[in-house]
Amino acid sequence: MKKGKILVVDDEVYIVHILDFSLGMEGYEVVTALDGEEALAKSLEHKPDLIVLDIMMPKMDGYEVCKRLKADDATRGIPVILLSAKGRNVDQKMGFEAGAEDYITKPFSPRKLAERINALLNTGVPQPRQEAV
Repeated sequence: MKKGKILVVDDEVYIVHILDFSLGMEGYEVVTALDGEEALAKSLEHKPDLIVLDIMMPKMDGYEVCKRLKADDATRGIPVILLSAKGRNVDQKMGFEAGAEDYITKPFSPRKLAERINALLNTGVPQPRQEAV
């Protein structure tokens, strides 16, 4: 039985494959997108339970995607975890200001990411953690 549907958005194909596999093993249905525009379209089409979103992408960065998701009534309630190599406090602050529920820096542990997803989907929104995983 599937736990829920996760939209994974990253322009690095190997990260998409890692997350597709690891989250699939956790029991999630995974939908993928490779840029911000595709992320917005797939979020409306597939109505995911949560979105894992890279920041540095072509066409539209993750901050802008997150802002648009949170501004749209159809997607506003979908929790967003930003996953980025941008680990400075100012980058994380921008992510939370864009509306993200959590922020994880690369490199990351797929197991820890799955734990954060489980926490967001099973027990509501935890206090965001602002350290590298």
